[in-house]
Amino acid sequence: MRAWRNGAELELGPPQQRAVLALLLAGSGRAVTVEEIVDVLWRDDPPASAVNIAQRYVGKLRRLLDPGLPPRSEGTLLVRSGGGYRLEASSAEVDLLVFRNGVERALGADAEGDPELRVRLLMEALGLWRGPVAANVEADVRIHPMFVALEREYVSAVRQAADLALRAGVAERALVAVQRAAEAYPLDESLQARLIRILAATGQQAAAFAVFHTLRDRLVEELGVDPGPEVSAAHAALLSAPAAPPAQPARPAPSAQFAPPAPPAVVPAQLPVDLASFTGRHDQVAELLDLVPGAPHTVLINAIGGMAGIGKTTLAIHVAHRLAGRFPDGQLYVNLRGFDPAEAPLAPADALHGFLEALDVPPERVPSALDARAALFRSLLAGRRMLIVLDNARDTAQVTPLLPGTPGALVLVTSRNHLLGLVAAHGAHALALDLLSAEEARDLLTRRLGAARLAAEPDAAEEIIALCARLPLALAIVAARAAANRAFTLSSIAAELRRANGSLRAFTGPEAAVDARAIFSWSYKTLSHGAARLFRMLAMHPGSGEAGLDAATALTGAPAGTLLAELVGANLLTETSPGRYAFHDLLHAYATELADEDAGEGRDALRRVLDYYLHTAHAAYRLIAPLRKSIVVEPPLPGVPETHLADKEQAEAWLRTEHRALLAAVETAARSGFDTHAWQLAWALTDFLDARGYQEEALDVHRTAARAAERLSDPSAQAHAYHSLGSAASNLGRMEEALEYTSHAVELFGEVGDLHNQAHAMRLVAYELNKQGRTAEALVHAERALELFSTVGDARGQAITLNSVGWCHMQLGHYERGLEYCQRAVERLAGTGSRRSEPAAWDSIGYARHRLGQFQEAISAYRRAVELRNLMGLRYLEASSLERLGAVYRDAGEHEAAREAWQAALAILTDLRHPAAGGVRANLAAL
Repeated sequence: MRAWRNGAELELGPPQQRAVLALLLAGSGRAVTVEEIVDVLWRDDPPASAVNIAQRYVGKLRRLLDPGLPPRSEGTLLVRSGGGYRLEASSAEVDLLVFRNGVERALGADAEGDPELRVRLLMEALGLWRGPVAANVEADVRIHPMFVALEREYVSAVRQAADLALRAGVAERALVAVQRAAEAYPLDESLQARLIRILAATGQQAAAFAVFHTLRDRLVEELGVDPGPEVSAAHAALLSAPAAPPAQPARPAPSAQFAPPAPPAVVPAQLPVDLASFTGRHDQVAELLDLVPGAPHTVLINAIGGMAGIGKTTLAIHVAHRLAGRFPDGQLYVNLRGFDPAEAPLAPADALHGFLEALDVPPERVPSALDARAALFRSLLAGRRMLIVLDNARDTAQVTPLLPGTPGALVLVTSRNHLLGLVAAHGAHALALDLLSAEEARDLLTRRLGAARLAAEPDAAEEIIALCARLPLALAIVAARAAANRAFTLSSIAAELRRANGSLRAFTGPEAAVDARAIFSWSYKTLSHGAARLFRMLAMHPGSGEAGLDAATALTGAPAGTLLAELVGANLLTETSPGRYAFHDLLHAYATELADEDAGEGRDALRRVLDYYLHTAHAAYRLIAPLRKSIVVEPPLPGVPETHLADKEQAEAWLRTEHRALLAAVETAARSGFDTHAWQLAWALTDFLDARGYQEEALDVHRTAARAAERLSDPSAQAHAYHSLGSAASNLGRMEEALEYTSHAVELFGEVGDLHNQAHAMRLVAYELNKQGRTAEALVHAERALELFSTVGDARGQAITLNSVGWCHMQLGHYERGLEYCQRAVERLAGTGSRRSEPAAWDSIGYARHRLGQFQEAISAYRRAVELRNLMGLRYLEASSLERLGAVYRDAGEHEAAREAWQAALAILTDLRHPAAGGVRANLAAL
């Protein structure tokens, strides 16, 4: 509940005073009795002075609403009436009354003949709701019947909007409102059923299934009942949708003109390289291999007591390579970073995003919610023979969303913890790894050093094994040192270990990293000066994922290739793929300790690597978006290498490879006092994160950037950061946040006189308002953005915004005027060389022509949009234009042409595995 006077928001006073105002607003148009006020404030236990207190609150509200009121005067806004009080506000001054009028207009006779108009009016009315009724009064007050009745009005309007939108074929317009209401009332089956139907109608079948399963589980857990008839019917409709596209006609469909043959689906092969010198673990390998011939299982490889360095990952990857041939649909791998010393565990939603990318899901199809991502992942794996390695899991909760839902896949999970929940709930096979046996430890040294060398000094070999406590990681490090120095006797190596007090028996306890220090120190001290320095500097690399050669060079300020090879040879670093390097968790922790002792040099190294990521990301941005205005970035420090990116494809490839490091770099920069690097790097990543569908990550990184810009007290930096933050919130459907952030960006750009970026932010404000059904307001902002683009002479910005203005006019029913703007947009875009925005304008022209009954002109416009989107490789948007083209053909009576257009759209959507294919199949079935 909020109130304004002359444009200024009012402070509404203490909780009980706010409750009185809420009651008066809820009762707008009638008198609220003193008894009702007392009942709302105190329920069954009013004080003796309750009436006097209630009257005092009314008096304070009078003076608040009308501060010029003479003492003891009743005024004209809050008046006595029938033993109570009535708020005398016009129907335009109270949102509740505006809402009711909007609903009445939408459902009235005047709108009966235009279902789309009815939907629009209802969405405008629902756009007035900012949250629960009386959200800023106390909870026990909000359960009063008068407030509950208002909530019912809201829910009723949402249901009616959903039903009308579904009948009118414009389900997407009601989606956000229904999602909001369904989130607020998670056990309202009528709302949940409508959400399922709307998600299905907008091509989001996976999300619809996720809603059903979540609701069913909640009903069983909280109420002990199964879903009712409405939800069951919506679910049945989902299940009955055709599972395969209809047969193609004998003669060529228009898709031959528009789309080249689709490439075969990608078979992921993500397993890290197998260790060539793998030895031992014969019983465990046999046990795992024996599990596969029967029904597929979830297998847990679990080290007793959370032991680190025991070889869990090495065993899992070795077994996965042995089994890969039995899983022809591919292998997925992810490091869940459950015990990473520098980064938080990987969120299940982020792990799923990576898996969906590997399974060739287009970015725009990746849902934002965890449940929806998990549902889509399970759907894609159904019936497929896949092998999945979930490495370094923290707990069962992190693993559960990543499990397939049907037989056919093998999952190998490694963890330091006992994941008993995975065994109990999912029937996982628990396999506990212990230290190597003495024979296995000897085999490991023999494989790496040769049998003759061990036979020459058997006692020294046994002492090395004992000092390394038969721990695979420690033995590998010592063996690497001995292999690199063939002249060293095993006796001398054992003596060095003994002097280092290198017993690692405490690895079985919680102080493992502390006890590992001796063996690591022994190996570290054998490094050259440059390699030792690089080992320390690598601990400063943002996050603890892989580092590339150029990033390592930036850390040291000098070429690092030879030094990296030395570290790999000493088994202190792993080359995970050509030119990519990573630590074991324990070695990373040790390197961090060493780096902390040299803070001055470490800060210089951090600045260089942040310079490297910022400048390379900025160069990549300029290749990806060459027509957009860029920001000014300060020159890098000496010693920062340049990664040459020749074209857009190389830029995108570099960003994909360094994705995790770049996100970590933003957080590291903000945490370490490099706030300029933080906001500028986040800004440079905006387009990449958006295009790849990393919406949640984008929101987090831009929030970090906004905080960094605030600390700088730099309004220009703040404006850029809030603009990007608003865009990220918009992509996630967080409309209120998006509108707040982008509006703030508009103000800040205005303060610093940056009219060009202010225009871009203004256009985003218009977009958000239009999404909320506030089309008239959206039009005002789009027209203002157009003026600003004209002022700064940005022809491309003008052209794109002409299309936005035209679209707003069309949504208001002004099809001819909207058509004029969109035609001007096409003309301007052709002159700017900005072809990427042209098909959207042609699509808008097709929409207007269709609504005006100009079918042949609409067909020409849509065909042009299809042609351009095909040339640009925008396959999903091409299918969208083809779908609308088919609708025009149908309405023009050209049913065979409609069939061909829809079959072309269906071919693309099926190849993309896009759920919108269901809607096209329905169109074909109804033709």
